[in-house]
Amino acid sequence: MTLSDLDDLLAARHSCRAFRPDAVPRADIERIVATARRVPSWCNAQPWQLVITSGPETEAFRAALTAEVQSGVAKPDLAFPTGYSGVYQDRRRSCGWALYEAVGVEKGDRQGSAAQMMKNFSLFGAPHCAIVSSPAELGGYGAMDCGGFVAAFTLAAQALEVATIPQAAVASYAPFLHRHFGIGEDRLILCAISFGYSDTGHPANGFRTDRAPVAEIVEWRG
Repeated sequence: MTLSDLDDLLAARHSCRAFRPDAVPRADIERIVATARRVPSWCNAQPWQLVITSGPETEAFRAALTAEVQSGVAKPDLAFPTGYSGVYQDRRRSCGWALYEAVGVEKGDRQGSAAQMMKNFSLFGAPHCAIVSSPAELGGYGAMDCGGFVAAFTLAAQALEVATIPQAAVASYAPFLHRHFGIGEDRLILCAISFGYSDTGHPANGFRTDRAPVAEIVEWRG
């Protein structure tokens, strides 16, 4: 693989927001995880653990999660950002409005934006969902290591033409996830990764976000 090959793979990956119902073969899912596990981690702790759903388990989770969101209160294990300001707010808004424009939600349409937000909790129709957790005792360092794993998971999936979307929204209902999947309280639930095959004709998959140029993210010394 050349650097250009990796760049092409990164450019092809995007957060998929509409999936076909077709299941991904178990062997392919195992290949994705086997590749992602090669990322570096602090002291080689490899803190990531996954619960991956398929078939009826995904459907049961989708229904239970939607019901929880309609009646419960969000309470993430990992504290959400206290705010977005400056360029970070600009990028966040740009992504949000690009999505709304793609799916026909106009500014001020609160009902439409709420309906689109709820698609997070139906997993955008994905046939599979991976719940990513890390030992609570490792704190932010375990979470940082898992971020590398999530990135590698999405790239390995893209190499097999499997679409993905990492979702913090799902993890915001952490107490429910602990109960539903029997994940111990000694672990932090960090995010979900919904995955499957992209519904390429869906308008939600018809836009792409941009990336800041190198000059904006590097301060050169020497």
